[in-house]
Amino acid sequence: MRIQGYILPEGGVIGLRIDGYRFGQVTIDGRKYTSDVIVFSDKIVSWWRQAGHVVAVADIKEIAAARPEVLIIGTGAYGAVRVLPEVENLLSSEGIKLIALPTREACEKYNRLRDKHRVVAALHLTC
Repeated sequence: MRIQGYILPEGGVIGLRIDGYRFGQVTIDGRKYTSDVIVFSDKIVSWWRQAGHVVAVADIKEIAAARPEVLIIGTGAYGAVRVLPEVENLLSSEGIKLIALPTREACEKYNRLRDKHRVVAALHLTC
């Protein structure tokens, strides 16, 4: 039985599991998504950015408000998404570690960290 978003007594969190990624699609706990998503430990929300291939501060406000330890940004299959320096500065000032990787690697990293840290993944599914 899979436990979703269960907070362990020691403070660790088992978040949602990313089952797989391919161009334009991610599968999370058995459910397929075909548009960009933000994966919190207990929910998945649509991720729409003001400028499609740029991550600006306004695009991560909900994530920053959740106060994760780590934010993993999936920059697309070919790494086309760019994270603005202002985003890096904001996250650093909030004590949130930023990891930006092509989406396949971002999914793998999220799965490795999800039971050890409060981690959020923001995933661009195409280019």
